[in-house]
Amino acid sequence: MRSAINWNNLDDDMYKMFWDQNVRQFWVDEEIPVSEDKQVWNSGEITDLQKDTYEKVLASLTLLDTEQGNLGMPSIILKSSNLHQKAIFSFMGMMEQMHAKSYSTIFSTLSSDTRIDELFKWVEDNEIVQAKIKRVIEFYERDTSDNSGLYRALCASVLLETFLFYSGFYYPLYFSGQGKLIRSAEIISLIIRDESIHGLFTGLVAQQEFEKIEPSLKEYIKQEVIDLMLELHALERRYTHMLYNELGLADDVMTYVEYNADKALMNLGYDPHFNVDESMINPVILNGINTSTKNHDFFSTKGNGYIKSTNVAAIDDSVFDI
Repeated sequence: MRSAINWNNLDDDMYKMFWDQNVRQFWVDEEIPVSEDKQVWNSGEITDLQKDTYEKVLASLTLLDTEQGNLGMPSIILKSSNLHQKAIFSFMGMMEQMHAKSYSTIFSTLSSDTRIDELFKWVEDNEIVQAKIKRVIEFYERDTSDNSGLYRALCASVLLETFLFYSGFYYPLYFSGQGKLIRSAEIISLIIRDESIHGLFTGLVAQQEFEKIEPSLKEYIKQEVIDLMLELHALERRYTHMLYNELGLADDVMTYVEYNADKALMNLGYDPHFNVDESMINPVILNGINTSTKNHDFFSTKGNGYIKSTNVAAIDDSVFDI
């Protein structure tokens, strides 16, 4: 017998809270005037090496978001039996597709069609980028004889969204902190805001699922997750040095990445591994983690603090009776 989802009968109040928050945060890429970045991009202020790195991190992010939308979230949805969880993960999966599309909005504004084709070919051919997403997918698709399949998928999702994305987020935030390419960075800030709530909700569900696992298996599975994180960290180090060494930013990027790796672990209820605190992060980048509203007026752009009206009252003559 098939059941219909009943939002009037919740076994956990957090489902309504996270549904509402995801809806409030909804945005589309066309609302951000990325074209305003073209002047800086073409002005000579940004070197060819900087442009190459900027484009490559966005191309890599596009692959990660594509796989998260096409495979990651659907995998979790299929493994979960809770209809409210499925609904929220479906919404989050749709936003992963929005994120992937938003990078193309930046590309189409700043890069030529020929260059865009070169970048997507670079992603397909890059051993490290492909290894990162392959390892995550293996965790999503892992066949298990116990009831830990959903838990493993949830952990892979948190590591992807709260950890692996951030070496790519670093560079747009770095330029934005210098007052350059700020519209493109506005998209990144909106994505970071989404990933923050995605990682938190997915981590909370993972912690609930962990309690259902056979006690004798818990430490073994937990160590598997730690081992996955360390393997991804090693790949992330290689990737970061490949992209950022010539710019002299590799160590700075890795500190930021490790800070977010600890956040991912804590979302899952684990202890931090790298013990990177905020004082160790480049303050320009740390400002990008802050998902409070940017200081834009309503008519110029949809900032990451944009609030959609959800409680609308009818206007009648009494409103103007002062």
